[in-house]
Amino acid sequence: MNKMNLEEYKGVFVYAQQVDGELSGIALELLGKARDLAKDLDTNVTAVLVGADVKGLCDKLAEYGADRVIVVEDPELKEYRTEPYTHALASVINEYKPEIMLVGATAIGRDLGPRVSARVATGLTADCTMLEIGDFPLNPLPNQEQKHNQLLMTRPAFGGNTIATIACPDNRPQMATVRPGVMQKIAPITDAKAEIIEYNPGFTPNDNYVEILDIVKSVSETVDIMDAKILVSGGRGVGSPENFKILEDLAEALGGEVSCSRAVVDNGWKPKDLQVGQTGKTVRPQIYFAIGISGAIQHVAGMEESDVIVAINKDESAPIFDVADYGLVGDLNKIVPKLTEAVKAYKASKK
Repeated sequence: MNKMNLEEYKGVFVYAQQVDGELSGIALELLGKARDLAKDLDTNVTAVLVGADVKGLCDKLAEYGADRVIVVEDPELKEYRTEPYTHALASVINEYKPEIMLVGATAIGRDLGPRVSARVATGLTADCTMLEIGDFPLNPLPNQEQKHNQLLMTRPAFGGNTIATIACPDNRPQMATVRPGVMQKIAPITDAKAEIIEYNPGFTPNDNYVEILDIVKSVSETVDIMDAKILVSGGRGVGSPENFKILEDLAEALGGEVSCSRAVVDNGWKPKDLQVGQTGKTVRPQIYFAIGISGAIQHVAGMEESDVIVAINKDESAPIFDVADYGLVGDLNKIVPKLTEAVKAYKASKK
């Protein structure tokens, strides 16, 4: 294989996921991070928009930090399908040569990212929790060149028991996927405009083009816990699905929502879309109540950015107390109802 000319690769690119003509929130979050990386590299930010009739989304991408938008529009791209979308993004990479390519770790991104990285012969680090520009190896090693301005991609490894920092020094682009809620979007820049490039590599359906027969949308009754300002989260210690009623009462009194740990979902007590943690959602509420949650590193990874964390657990040595701002050791069945009464009494006194 020919050695890549790494000098040719410039700029930070973001795959701007859209579904049904609407941008996914992850696209805007990644643009926020891309701006930081681009600043460190003294380069610019490009959003890659793939679909049919999606040009109207360019201004929004500009407002959230894209200096330019490469638009790949084709009737074959109306719905997400692996092959045409892979062809679209891989062709953009080969043509425009980004130094960094960021993709959201959504259902679509997890399908698209690895295929594109294989097609353009580079590596991909999945589910990154931190991205920064730095030296690799992190510390100089004898007989090994230390390269500068590398993308250092940090992610949990070995089931979350350690944190690994990964680089891709010899291939370009450096690719990473990031889960929704991990990076933060910027405040929109009013009336920002991006340079728009229209590019179409041509789409010829082949055996890999699946035919979509029907699209069935499930209507979720639950709210999105990623938007909640107050979360009352329960773990295995709550004891039973019926017992979640006391958490629901507290959430209602506070005007918040209920969420849960993985053990609760695994036991079938609550649906998966309420799960916080490494295999669930990353949340940043103003107040996070961790009730009957021991605080495994996988759970903490999903809520440690909360403004205030309140832990209630009968085990005083539970690791959750290490990240909590306030900790209550005791029986949640006694503490939580008292807390709910106190909240209601306080609200009543303010009326």
